[in-house]
Amino acid sequence: MQGFPTGSERRFVARKLRLTVAFAVLVALIAIALAASSSAAGPSGLQRAIAVQEQNTDRLLSRGVFVGTGVGLDSSGSPEIVVLAKRQAHVAHSLGGFPVELKVTGPISSLRLAAPRKKPENPGGGHHGGGGGEETETSLSPTDRFDRPVPIGVSTGNIGECSAGTIGARVKDGSGNVYALSNNHVYALENGASIGSTILQPGRYDTGCSTGEGNEIGTLSAFADIDFSSSANNEVDAAIAATSADNLDKKTPGGSYGEPSSTPVAAAKGLRVQKYGRTTEETHGEISAINGTVNIGYRNGTAQFVHQIFVEGRKPFIKAGDSGSLLVTDNASANPVGLLFAGDNSGKFAVANQIDSVLSRFGVTIDGK
Repeated sequence: MQGFPTGSERRFVARKLRLTVAFAVLVALIAIALAASSSAAGPSGLQRAIAVQEQNTDRLLSRGVFVGTGVGLDSSGSPEIVVLAKRQAHVAHSLGGFPVELKVTGPISSLRLAAPRKKPENPGGGHHGGGGGEETETSLSPTDRFDRPVPIGVSTGNIGECSAGTIGARVKDGSGNVYALSNNHVYALENGASIGSTILQPGRYDTGCSTGEGNEIGTLSAFADIDFSSSANNEVDAAIAATSADNLDKKTPGGSYGEPSSTPVAAAKGLRVQKYGRTTEETHGEISAINGTVNIGYRNGTAQFVHQIFVEGRKPFIKAGDSGSLLVTDNASANPVGLLFAGDNSGKFAVANQIDSVLSRFGVTIDGK
């Protein structure tokens, strides 16, 4: 007959059981950590980061020193929360388990040029591309007057104001009607212009504030209202002007990226991008964050925008007068990604609407290759 276990045997069994349980717990913890790491780096992790960003945005922006938030990726490729600030400020090192990156951008503002705040940069107004064989398109500045059809990426504006922005692209509707695409604050003057008002190339800022005989290229057809109320969630700062293929070409001036694709692509962190605009011409940068919520300063007040694209360049990427520039991929395809409309004072930080949101607002497509 087998006897009962001795005390030493019982202690041995208990110790073995404890080791087995501890090992099982360790394996479970490792599995959970690996799953969490994989989730944070994958699409579901990105969506969780966006949810955390959106949950904290109102609280952060209410402090006044912060002007925006977005979602980017850290050096390991995992999602992080991006916070924009007017100046150096304290912010939590992490939110909801995601690291936080503070970017001191200063205020973010819309970027058309308007008199009398600034003296015109590189004023044109007297040039006619190709006139008399003395000028060619490549020798002209984007602030000059171009023979019709004018390229995209050059000076434009509403006749009702001495200002200038940029023609972003030629777009068309389902019936084949052609329009020039730019920002509300360039073509509709922050909701203040009348439908049917005259659109010029170049804008009056570049013609010494004169209307410029023969500078008309179209008329204001539609714009997305900018809501300046504190509860607003604007998505696009955009407007279109009715024009024609005789007045507006599809391409940027010679020597730049040329004709954009008619097929947009979604913004993604790290995507290399470029633009051609009235002031800084062709510049190159990288998308630094998506799903941006940001407060934008205008003449008429501050407006909050959501679902925006943040772009950064090592050199100035956007300056006053570049508002309305089309953001495209930095490759031969030049796929549209966004419509630029705002930036910081240095020009190295820019904000763009998602191009799909812009196009769907007006029921148009990019008229490109």
